[in-house]
Amino acid sequence: MMNIDLIKGIIVPIITPIDKDENIDEAKLRFMVDHVIEDGVHGILAFGSNGEFYAFDEQEMLTAFEAIIDQAKGRVPVYFGIGAIRTKQAVRLAKKAEAMGADGISILQPMFLKPTFDELYDHFKAVADSIPNTAVLLYNNPGRVGYNISVNLAEKLARDVDNIVGIKDSSGDFTMLSELVRCTRDLNFKVMAGKDTLVFPGLCIGTVGSVCSTANMFGPLVTSIYNKYMEGDLKGALEAQFALNPVRLAQDKATFPVATKDMANLLGLEVGDCVKPVQSSKGEVLETLRSSMAEAGLLEK
Repeated sequence: MMNIDLIKGIIVPIITPIDKDENIDEAKLRFMVDHVIEDGVHGILAFGSNGEFYAFDEQEMLTAFEAIIDQAKGRVPVYFGIGAIRTKQAVRLAKKAEAMGADGISILQPMFLKPTFDELYDHFKAVADSIPNTAVLLYNNPGRVGYNISVNLAEKLARDVDNIVGIKDSSGDFTMLSELVRCTRDLNFKVMAGKDTLVFPGLCIGTVGSVCSTANMFGPLVTSIYNKYMEGDLKGALEAQFALNPVRLAQDKATFPVATKDMANLLGLEVGDCVKPVQSSKGEVLETLRSSMAEAGLLEK
């Protein structure tokens, strides 16, 4: 299993660029891998929410993942995100990603359904047990799936399953985030904030870092929050967090998850559109995104 002490810092859920026919643009994807690594990220997550995992079939994801692994060349850990509802499909994807060299697997709780504690426990355990030598991170995103991975469930999985070694919590609930840290602090369990606005506060209560979509575009700023914190420059880290927050909050006016690609395109990264039915922002929403970036000094006015 990977050295789990490498699970830290700013992990970027990398954008999945597409062409006009909605095929994954491999050349642009490779460009993005180099771009985020050069901007200082500490890890790459393929097919997170901002990677539009829900929009691609298995083969598309695996082909793209192969390109990401190849392009990263071991410079940072690379994780594969799984959002499958069916346990059998999640297991199949996990095994394939492991065989391709994934450093870790992130598993979102099944959307659309509302499983019981035991059903969820069995789902996560089955996937983790299928890849015992690979690190597994739980991914809690109640805003998208409609329910939480409870603190009790996360703690039980952390204690019972050797390779479930962390969680990304995108609830935005700071009490929940701190409880995840508190209840697992006797274990080497890696809690990461999944909200870009909580990088600094998370570190203050014991998270090991954050998974930040804004690191696709603003890597130097986002990673500086973590790096300054680790260097003991708490004031500098807080100021960097405050510089990022209005930019991240401006994204909430757009259809999820298009704001990440909109902002990347405003910067000239040319990552293409989102997969339909989601469409690029226009008018007032796009102007809000642009002005928030300009005010933060992240865009040439």
